[in-house]
Amino acid sequence: MGGNIKALGESTLALVAERFRILGDPVRLRLLQALAGGEKSVMELVSEAGTTQANVSKHLQLLRRAGLLRRRKQGLHVYYSIGDPTVFALCDAVCGSLERHRKEELSLFRKAGPRRSSPGR
Repeated sequence: MGGNIKALGESTLALVAERFRILGDPVRLRLLQALAGGEKSVMELVSEAGTTQANVSKHLQLLRRAGLLRRRKQGLHVYYSIGDPTVFALCDAVCGSLERHRKEELSLFRKAGPRRSSPGR
């Protein structure tokens, strides 16, 4: 991988790939975003995620097993919070990269100017 990071073994590469798979779902990203402000109940997360409780619970369980979330039960209610705040640094890096790429593409598009279509199109 880039910079001065030493080569990673196969088992480490598999773990890195799994982390990216966990983060590769919009619902899970929405849940992480909702939890950025602090602990929330499952019902609050269902409301913010805009999907069913069963779906939210499935995604919360995956995020918790991956070590990204903490779970706390109080009576009949379950609350989640961020368990690994470094996930936000990764998301910020990806968002920054996407923003730079989008700006570069837009700049290239503007430099190219309007294109004329050829006759018969």
